[in-house]
Amino acid sequence: MKNFQSSILILLLFCSFVTFAQGGSGGAKVKVSGKLIEKDTKLPLEFANVVIQTPDNVTINGGLTDAKGEFSLEVPAGTYNIKFDYISFKPTVITNKQITENTNLGVIVLAPDATLLKEVEITAERTTVDIKLDKRVYNVGSDMMVKGGTVSDVLDNVPSLSVDGDGNVALRGNQSVTILIDGRPSTLAGSNVAEVLRLLPADSVDKVEVITNPSARYDAEGGGGIVNIILKKGKADGFNGSVIATTGNPDNHGVMANLNFRSEQFNMFSNLGYNYRENPGNSFTNNEYLNEDGSTKNYTNERRTNVRLRKGFNANFGMDWFLTKSTTWTNSVSFRRNKGNNPTNTYYDNFDANHDYIDTSYRYNYQTSDDQNVNYSSSLVHKFNEDGHELKIDASVAMDKDKDNANIDDITLGTPDITNSNERTLNNQKENRSLLQADYVLPIGEKSRFEAGYRGSFATIETDARAEILDENGIWVNNGDYSNFLEYKEKVNALYSQFGSKVGKFSYLLGLRWEDSNIDVNLLNKGDYNNKRYNNFFPSAFLTYEFNENTNLSISYSRRINRPRGRFLNPFSGLESNIKIFRGNPDLNPSKTNSLDLGFLKKWNKITLSSSAYLNITNDPFQFVQRPSGTKVNGTPVIETTPLNIGKEYRFGFEFNVNYNPFRWWRINSNFNFYRNETQGEFSYITPPDELGNTTTEIQNFNNTAYSWSTRVNSKISLPLKIDWQLNANYNAPQNTAQGRRIGVASANTSISKDILKERATIGLNVQDIFNSRKMKYETDIPNLSNSYSEMQWRQRQITLSFTYRFNMNKNDKQKQQREQQDNGGGDEYMGG
Repeated sequence: MKNFQSSILILLLFCSFVTFAQGGSGGAKVKVSGKLIEKDTKLPLEFANVVIQTPDNVTINGGLTDAKGEFSLEVPAGTYNIKFDYISFKPTVITNKQITENTNLGVIVLAPDATLLKEVEITAERTTVDIKLDKRVYNVGSDMMVKGGTVSDVLDNVPSLSVDGDGNVALRGNQSVTILIDGRPSTLAGSNVAEVLRLLPADSVDKVEVITNPSARYDAEGGGGIVNIILKKGKADGFNGSVIATTGNPDNHGVMANLNFRSEQFNMFSNLGYNYRENPGNSFTNNEYLNEDGSTKNYTNERRTNVRLRKGFNANFGMDWFLTKSTTWTNSVSFRRNKGNNPTNTYYDNFDANHDYIDTSYRYNYQTSDDQNVNYSSSLVHKFNEDGHELKIDASVAMDKDKDNANIDDITLGTPDITNSNERTLNNQKENRSLLQADYVLPIGEKSRFEAGYRGSFATIETDARAEILDENGIWVNNGDYSNFLEYKEKVNALYSQFGSKVGKFSYLLGLRWEDSNIDVNLLNKGDYNNKRYNNFFPSAFLTYEFNENTNLSISYSRRINRPRGRFLNPFSGLESNIKIFRGNPDLNPSKTNSLDLGFLKKWNKITLSSSAYLNITNDPFQFVQRPSGTKVNGTPVIETTPLNIGKEYRFGFEFNVNYNPFRWWRINSNFNFYRNETQGEFSYITPPDELGNTTTEIQNFNNTAYSWSTRVNSKISLPLKIDWQLNANYNAPQNTAQGRRIGVASANTSISKDILKERATIGLNVQDIFNSRKMKYETDIPNLSNSYSEMQWRQRQITLSFTYRFNMNKNDKQKQQREQQDNGGGDEYMGG
């Protein structure tokens, strides 16, 4: 603690020294004032940028408009260029204005800018969801619902996204999604992505970008699209920040500090956090096992309870160094460590064919985990001019170590209890990843743009997975059925180029990306070496017609790839259950998707509508197959689930996103997604020998057509006494699968907050899963083997109390930071090219 306090003191002294060294210009000063309004609504533009510069572009002063759209800045008498800027609006400049006395510039009007090539907003909703032509940006800072939660909670509140009970993220119902952090894959490729998202605190997130149909500039990974999680990084001048403390039930305690110091020469930013979370969960599966003639053989009901404990620390430090007015060099380093345990109690109630009780067995699994991640990134941005001509070079290296160990006891309950076996599993994973990227943008005239770039991604992942059994002599003996050493090496080099232009009311963007993939998947313990070398072209095309400033119609096409990684490849992942086993498949091939999207955007005075119809055609999709393993536990057959490349998948759907502001104090965001998913293909396997040594060939038909839909409504109301209330509701409809059916699930969350201490602080209370109803429910039917019904609740209802204190900021500085246009960039919006 003393070292921490000393570090803060040194930082403050350093900041004070820099501020003193910079000094200020002397001489009498005069005031420049005025007011900014929107062209369409005539409403004031709050938190817009005002910058006063000399004719040779030296900044003298700058600031942001207040809630009334007004500004007042002091400058020495002289001649200046005065710039007015606001994201999604066309910038305005008053040139060579002589300021010799206090001057009121009057009312300045900014008009919306709806061009495709600059990816601008066309919506008036600025505090929760920004709808752009090629993506939607969800601003986390305005959402009370996720305070004290995790990044997984953040994504589950984003329109078009959903997170199931296993933590898998789906975009418009499609789980083939690439998850990026600050535009980079970090170490998410090899690790369990769902677990990583549950470990990162929500308060470290600035915003989330959802890109349903990426252009050639973006990484081709992810058949369903890209989700980019952008971490916080302050942009306000001077030293400022915030501290957030949370507590809740079940145990959910944490503290996080976001600190920032910005001067003319550099911008230093950091966030530090610690959290302690307990997540009680539960599940059950009722199994009916069948004879070959389809009659009932026996029943086993599996009931499980667990409490996941996570203690995590994360730190991020970085600095933007403004080398010149047109060149910025950004460096940052982050560290994350999470430790925890997950004691799991599982009971198996066994019944005969008449459902008469036989006995109960008990399985205790005590799992511990320790995850460490270090990441360094560097970004150099040079802007040749203010028209968008720039070169950007990015590089990063990351290291991740993940240790998961478990001790497992199997006991048959009775008089007396009998210990059947003692097992333990060890799963150690190490990942090293590096990334090199270069992007060049060249505007051609006023309405055209050329882009080109290179991206190299290199990763090595080593997974040592072992299972051991304690023999009668008290010696741990390796269980070869569940032990392996997997080495995964990935080298992906990519080149891309694209050209876009606007002709009248038409805008187009044409691109081509080439990727060369060299991947090794080696089972070292078995001497099994597999190399997969392939290269592919990924074209993309976008066409937009602008009826007027408020209405656009667009059509887009792109080709995508989904490479298997992590648990999809690893033959062994854990033994939480000894009758339901998941095995990865090291021989999986990538799946490829052709994506077509027809979009329509319309803005009225208080309503913004974003709608799209989409079609995804995927070759060799990953299908999860359940089949008998050939082994039994106390007479119960063990069923394995494994991913395979099977057939073809057609996904068609349409989606509506509506932002409605009936009043200034009430905002409503809603999302509706309906889709049809058709799979074609079949899988055959030879059954394990029966008691007589006979085998048969079973064929599983994956031809299936399923319809499903989901909807989400989010309401935020500003009440008197500076109180905000937020409520959202979600529903995922039922869906048939090739081997059963997913049951529909409804859930709701709510939160309330109040500003205190002269708006320097906010206290909030939120409830996740009000009705404790967020569960995964499945019916599974495997012909001539089993029928089952299961429910799984990863986390029970969560109540969290949060306290946020801001120093040298007010509660709206978060929005100010998001809208501030940096002449020198900074690299925080990098996206994979």
